[in-house]
Amino acid sequence: MLFNSLTFLIFFPIVCIVYFLLPTTRYRNLFLLAASYYFYMNWEPAYALLILTSTIITYGCGILVEKSTDKKRKRTFLTTSLVLNLSILFLFKYYNFIGDSITDMLHTCGIAWQVPGLHVLLPVGISFYTFQAIGYTIDVYRGTIRAESDFFTYALFVSFFPQLVAGPIERAKNLLPQFHEEQHTLDYDRIMAGLRMMLWGYFLKLCIADRCGIDVDMVFNNVDKYTGTSYIITAILFTFQIYGDFAGYSLIAIGAAKVMGFRLMENFHRPYFSTTVGEFWKRWHISLSTWFMDYLYIPLGGNRVGALRHYFNLFVTFLISGLWHGANWTFVAWGALHGIVLCVEKAIGISKKQFSGISKLIHWGITFIIVCFAWILFRANSIDDAVTIICGIFTQIGRPRLDPANLMADIIALSILFVVELLQEHGKGGMLLHPSSWFARHLQMALLIAFILLFGVLGSDQFIYFQF
Repeated sequence: MLFNSLTFLIFFPIVCIVYFLLPTTRYRNLFLLAASYYFYMNWEPAYALLILTSTIITYGCGILVEKSTDKKRKRTFLTTSLVLNLSILFLFKYYNFIGDSITDMLHTCGIAWQVPGLHVLLPVGISFYTFQAIGYTIDVYRGTIRAESDFFTYALFVSFFPQLVAGPIERAKNLLPQFHEEQHTLDYDRIMAGLRMMLWGYFLKLCIADRCGIDVDMVFNNVDKYTGTSYIITAILFTFQIYGDFAGYSLIAIGAAKVMGFRLMENFHRPYFSTTVGEFWKRWHISLSTWFMDYLYIPLGGNRVGALRHYFNLFVTFLISGLWHGANWTFVAWGALHGIVLCVEKAIGISKKQFSGISKLIHWGITFIIVCFAWILFRANSIDDAVTIICGIFTQIGRPRLDPANLMADIIALSILFVVELLQEHGKGGMLLHPSSWFARHLQMALLIAFILLFGVLGSDQFIYFQF
């Protein structure tokens, strides 16, 4: 079920009404669990079994880890949870990619043998709920949280519908205790704040992401028909498409949870105002960045080792982060590029510097160009397409063959986004972004709804990050 579908616009109010009518926390949690599975089963009912399997494995292993007094047994149960969950993820997401890569390599060597393929659809959001579940097991092993004794409450933590398929990837210490809190009450200000977040998320999705996506898809899916100018424009547009798509989803998720009284972590913090790539990753997909930092980068040794090992840890973390995003060499290259740039920033010592004035503007421009360039690898359908686009940017000059009307709509929507985020970045949004007057708040929402209906691309069929 998509957030931008008519089905969800019916589903969500019904869920909220029933949720607040139920008398106890226990009944509310059971209802939310049923609603979450219904939400997910709208894509492919059979794949709900995968969420249930991951839930049973991590719940059981969490209990066993906590009850074990022997450290070796604790490690055995933790390893069992990691191996089983990552094996499921590998089977559905990476098996065909690895098999095809081996087949291509063998063919290059003159060996005509093909690794048998697995003909299955990629389950929506499998990387998100798998990471959330195994993060719970690791936290129990480390002793940072207690194992959840109630299976249904834990199952709700894994499958909570607002953030189930595209995050934020929540931590057990933040979200699990909220399911044990006394029943959330109806609070007008909180509900309206949640709805405003959802509305801004819909603006990012429908007016930024989907509007920019029209030209982006046209060029990136037909790279041989366009020139360098079109590549440059659509590379910039994709930079905002993916931000609008993913930040929009996150805001809708956070806002929907807030309406019901739950607090989800911030996932984006105006990343395109970053002055270094390191800062960019502190602002972009924060839940994933911190997940990799806590569960991969730090266990590898982090920065508490020698310089070369530190760079290795950093590079490997971003290489795996790239692979997490998709089973394609383009994602591996994207992750590797970010890893290399971060190592360079660390080596030359700019990662901890504070910039101001012209220096800040220059570093912002360099960072934005690097991020835009890397997004080409992320969006390209293949390495060959990425090379064609990159070479075309530097060698081909020509009139862009893009729809002027759609570009104008892009510019208008992006101008609104820029003004709003610039005000937020400098702490000057104040009354404009969060008016205190009841009339002003509702007028603001009404104008935003009108803009979405006029300029938004209605009826789009997915969010980009669902494939991850």
